[in-house]
Amino acid sequence: MTLVLVHGNPETTAIWDPMRAALERHGIGPDDVVALSPPGFGVPSPDGFGATMNEYRDWLAAELEGLLAAGTEHVDLLGHDWGGGHVMRIAMERPDLIRSWCTDVIGLFDADYVWHDAAQLWQTPEGDASIARMISRPDPERIAFYAGLGMGPEVAAAVVPHINADMGRCILALYRDAAQPAMADLGFNIAAAGQRPGLCILAAGDHFTGGGVMHRRIATRAGARVTELLDVGHWWMCENPGLAAHTVASWLASLDRTGAASARA
Repeated sequence: MTLVLVHGNPETTAIWDPMRAALERHGIGPDDVVALSPPGFGVPSPDGFGATMNEYRDWLAAELEGLLAAGTEHVDLLGHDWGGGHVMRIAMERPDLIRSWCTDVIGLFDADYVWHDAAQLWQTPEGDASIARMISRPDPERIAFYAGLGMGPEVAAAVVPHINADMGRCILALYRDAAQPAMADLGFNIAAAGQRPGLCILAAGDHFTGGGVMHRRIATRAGARVTELLDVGHWWMCENPGLAAHTVASWLASLDRTGAASARA
């Protein structure tokens, strides 16, 4: 089993560190987990990278192909925020690369989803100035801001130095490419994700991803389970890493039990 983690915006792999430490108590150690960084989000974006949804899908597919070619037996793919969006593209279009998928943003693919206020601003010409302000604020101010939103001070301190001009360019390009009806159009194919077992995490306090009705409606179409996490918000893996690890470990254990039962049959 290899658990592959994909983060989103404005983030780096540091958001997973608290949960990864807690996963070790469930017997899931560093050798069992790979955290990938989408171009521009914690690692530099390559020359010529346009940061469109399809380019991120292709990037993730190539990373997974590399893992499988190197001998990984199977991949359980977990994404948060935009990482969860990239995960769904793989689940719908390249299920051959994964054993299972998990996302916390399934609601983005509902036909009625409306982008949050910041995203809508980034999708306009005024978005450039908004991003410029975001990346130019003093680090202590930005650390306090993201810590207060749910990252916590240690994770925020690790993330903030990477919220730079390159990330800003990728944010603008990605959100503009995803302006509606682009997400709704992708959602028409959501049933294809049912080719692999799926888990949709619904963080009760996350106000960016469409809410419970949309999550449950689109998860049903994808043939996926829904697990609601109470008393946590958008950065659930930072706010309550023990709960996050228990949720993920339980999901992986259920896949192992299903696989063992299928083998006996």
